[in-house]
Amino acid sequence: MNEQPQSLWNFMQQQSDKLLEQTLAHIGLTFISLLFSIVIGIPLGIWISRKKQWSGFVLAIAGILQTIPSIALLGFMIPLLGIGSKPAIVALMLYAFLPIIRNTFTGINQVNTSVTDAAKGMGMTSGQILLKVELPLAMPVILAGIRTATVINVGVATLAAYIAAGGLGEFIFGGIALNNTNMILAGAIPAALLAIIFDFILARVQHINIKNARTYLIAIPIILVGLSSFYLLPVAINGKILAGFTPEFMGRSDGYLGLKNNYKLNIRTVVISDAIMYKAAFESQLDVISGYSTDGRLKAYDLVVLTDDKTIFPPYYAAPVVNEEVLQKYPELEPALNLLSGIINDSIMTDLNYRVDHLKQSPEKVAKEFLLRQNLYKEPRNGNKGIVKMGSKIFGEQYILLQMYSMLVEGNTDLQVETKTGLGGTKICFDALTNKQIDLYPEYTGTGLLVILKPESKLLRSIIGNKELVYNYVQKEFQDRYKIKWLKPIGFNNAYALMMRRKQATELKIRTISDLKMFIDNN
Repeated sequence: MNEQPQSLWNFMQQQSDKLLEQTLAHIGLTFISLLFSIVIGIPLGIWISRKKQWSGFVLAIAGILQTIPSIALLGFMIPLLGIGSKPAIVALMLYAFLPIIRNTFTGINQVNTSVTDAAKGMGMTSGQILLKVELPLAMPVILAGIRTATVINVGVATLAAYIAAGGLGEFIFGGIALNNTNMILAGAIPAALLAIIFDFILARVQHINIKNARTYLIAIPIILVGLSSFYLLPVAINGKILAGFTPEFMGRSDGYLGLKNNYKLNIRTVVISDAIMYKAAFESQLDVISGYSTDGRLKAYDLVVLTDDKTIFPPYYAAPVVNEEVLQKYPELEPALNLLSGIINDSIMTDLNYRVDHLKQSPEKVAKEFLLRQNLYKEPRNGNKGIVKMGSKIFGEQYILLQMYSMLVEGNTDLQVETKTGLGGTKICFDALTNKQIDLYPEYTGTGLLVILKPESKLLRSIIGNKELVYNYVQKEFQDRYKIKWLKPIGFNNAYALMMRRKQATELKIRTISDLKMFIDNN
């Protein structure tokens, strides 16, 4: 029997410290980027109002920047600026340019020429006309642009969490990965409220009296600087050690929640994509990361696994999970998939991952060469009995396994394989399987236990340390609840782990997670 579902309010109370930290970071990130956009955008808008022949080009460039998908723009920034706040701030700044530049240009051009002519007749210089006449008259239009840019930045800033920049996106990504609606809403609701509140405030400011325009010109930058400083508060509060965890790890009982509950670990964390967190640790941008015990990047970046001395990480033996209807329809499928059972141990899988993750060999090449060495590879039969749809999560190990299974099925049966790679986290893959959008994907016993089945605490404690008990439990429960069959385990255990740079861990004398907690508490 499962525990009663947790209410949204209870979840937000439990995560109140983290929620406050990420809300402050979200506000700060939004307004740091907005401040830079204003500092650059308003002068640029003024310049093109004077040099109208350049207006079309400048506005077109600003428009093109805003059409680039936000996650792609963030990705473009990583090779140039690394991870964290710098690429996020630059990307958000570029997104905010268009409304600020366009509204500044429009607002100044809408000032009646008779007013500026009168100012000239009074002997005002062009600078005086700009500061005392044009900008005050254009201020409502300029503020409308700032208002639009603010709302845009609040929304786009949620994506910045994916590159370790913090913000409310940490809850959203974690909730998506874990099929946790409360976690998604804990991030989405505050983000939506921030957009509404800031839009409301700026709407009121927009209708200013022209007599007070100069006061606003002075007050707005001061307010923006103050709000920007919110981004620095969590750093000052939480100390120097920085951990980077994947969205899924953040919300799991065998992840960050387990570290807090069992180790009482209070460490400053950021959410980061699995694709970049190992390199970030190697380059000293992160001190601790969540990783996988068979990941090849452990070897590539000289990272060391901290001993889980309180055993919060259960066994994670990989095996294909398959829709039972598909196995009944194609009985030859199960023997073909089970050809991989028991032949890949931890060291072999680590080496295969190293070749893909660090040496940048293609998963297809690595999979085929391994099957050839094991005398398991056969040329595809190119049969037409049916199509089997295989899915995978979005990391190298899953791609390798998917290619192996594809080759085994097409070489040993008359079935064809259609692959759907990069389906994201557990939630997306499992939902695709239960909705029959895919027929199978590689899964891990620990993930099936904790993310999908979520047994009550007493039962969990009784089986979590035994790989056979965990496998038998998930096999039975998946079959009974979902009509999904766990086939034979492949043989390796890709357990969660905390990792540090070997040199740093040695210098700080940190060998276990408890050692890490003691170091943080003492510093």
